[in-house]
Amino acid sequence: MRREFRLPDVGEGLTEAEIVRWHVQAGDEVKVNQIVVEIETAKSIVELPIPWDGVVSGLLADEGLTVEVGRPIIAVDTAEEPGETSPVAAPAEQAKALAEELVPEPPAEGAVEPGAHGSPAPKEERQAVLVGYGVKTGATKRRPRKPPATATETPATQTPPSEAAPTTIPAAPVANPRRVEVAPVPVAEGPGPITVLAKPPVRKLAKDLGVDLTTVTGTGPQGSITRDDVHAAAAAAQAPEQVPRQVPQQVPQQVPQQVPAPAAPGQREERVPIKGVRRMMAQAMVASAYTAPHVTEFLQIDATGTMEAVRRLRALPDFAEVKVSPLLLVAKAVLTAARRHPMVNSSWDEQAQEIVVKHYVNLGIAAATPRGLVVPNIKDAHALSLPDLARSLAELTETARAGRTQPAEMAGGTFTITNVGVFGVDTGTPIINPGEAAILAFGQVRDMPWVVDGELAVRKVTTLSLSFDHRIVDGELGSRFLRDVGDMLEDPLRIMAWS
Repeated sequence: MRREFRLPDVGEGLTEAEIVRWHVQAGDEVKVNQIVVEIETAKSIVELPIPWDGVVSGLLADEGLTVEVGRPIIAVDTAEEPGETSPVAAPAEQAKALAEELVPEPPAEGAVEPGAHGSPAPKEERQAVLVGYGVKTGATKRRPRKPPATATETPATQTPPSEAAPTTIPAAPVANPRRVEVAPVPVAEGPGPITVLAKPPVRKLAKDLGVDLTTVTGTGPQGSITRDDVHAAAAAAQAPEQVPRQVPQQVPQQVPQQVPAPAAPGQREERVPIKGVRRMMAQAMVASAYTAPHVTEFLQIDATGTMEAVRRLRALPDFAEVKVSPLLLVAKAVLTAARRHPMVNSSWDEQAQEIVVKHYVNLGIAAATPRGLVVPNIKDAHALSLPDLARSLAELTETARAGRTQPAEMAGGTFTITNVGVFGVDTGTPIINPGEAAILAFGQVRDMPWVVDGELAVRKVTTLSLSFDHRIVDGELGSRFLRDVGDMLEDPLRIMAWS
């Protein structure tokens, strides 16, 4: 029988994904849990396995096409008899069965989510992930789905093929029995009532930021106003009054950026779609810049001791099969300083009006990829030995360069390091990763004149910069943390003494 595999919700609360690459073609034989396609979500590249044995009868979505969750993307002819799977069920029953498969019954509601920019924690539910990967708990908050194109649309109003699925693919959105409807809130202003569609947390956010919801155009379902709409309106209102400080995007990995092709003769402009990882990065940076009051401090240090320690570590058998770089000692110094100053490794919970101090460190390393900036993190990095930390850094870098970083590897970070030195940059003012309290930028190490014991000498010098959330970290705490990191890099023996 012919079975169609629909694009699943991969557990990220997303509504669409782009088909990056097919691993099979029509006529190929497939096995259960065989990887058949790679998709790009707003966070990463994800591989999808097929849930059946059979023969591919057709690919229903071309590479480069953005497809909504729930729409068929591949058809497979299986050896099952029609009576075994009841394929004659009505379309409504099929949609209901698919909804139950993708969205199981939820447990009780969870508590407040820390560091979520003032929003209450979404209800925790069991969500289906990829076939063969089990079921995990996640938030049910989703971005609005795009409305499917109707047959009555004229060519002038239809979405271009580059932005939407072709109309030859039948839309089959997944029914969600627990979908939260947004009730209209009438606002009595002007000659008649103005209907504003917004959830209570969004209205509270608008009140806190001084945004009039009646002046905001909603991008959510039925034109409802989302948190992003409120942040955008607040940013637009502030733009005429103040010029935002220019904060360079700090990225550490030596990965070539996505460079547009050379312009054709006479072509003066080119438009690059903002989607996937790049769109998610932009939203996160805007939210952080306008939510957390940033303060940045700088410290120039003599890193000669660090460079000598790196040279000696490379000669040890424990590091024979792993790359040792100055970033390894910077990471170890940050982990040690975070244990001495726990408030730097914390988050701001607006809803509960609490600071959540983390007694563990999920160390994020900002990485540049051709698809945008990602910040994967090493879970429980504080508990790793130096060789294990070196191996984890190497694996994180390799995965990010290959574009295989998974959403779970980017979630739950508590502190971030961005290594701008690999690009020959001395320093910068990095933007804090949302949900964290601080980020450290590590500049290039270069020969500079330095006074040592009253004598002028040539030393290995670098500059550290620390951006921190001034709601959590005051100037004294930030200075002590930065000074401790600098002291450990000037004299690596302090890392062992303070660990």
